[in-house]
Formats: sequence, structure tokens, C-alpha cells
Amino acid sequence: NGLQLGWLINPHDQQVEIYRPDQPPEVLQSPTTLSGEDVLPGFVLNFQNIF
Repeated sequence: NGLQLGWLINPHDQQVEIYRPDQPPEVLQSPTTLSGEDVLPGFVLNFQNIF
């Protein structure tokens, strides 16, 4: 499907699942920021107002 980076954000549990090709999902608990890595260079999502 061509997906390079996917995020599933669960504000209720303050959890983020990160999906990358050919890798198991990475689960983060209460992250403060999330980067776009090499897929979205310079992108940073701040969770201060989300969690």
C-alpha cells in the first residue's frame, strides 16, 4: 500500500502506536512530542494540548 509512517493516537489512554513498513508497531506511553522522522522532515507534533 506504500505506507511509510502511520500513527494511531489514543488520547484517552495517552498512547501512540507508530507503524512503519516491515516492523512491528512501536507503542509510546504519554509521549511529549512525535516527529515526522524522514517521511515528514521537520514535522513535530506536540502533545501538550492533546493529552
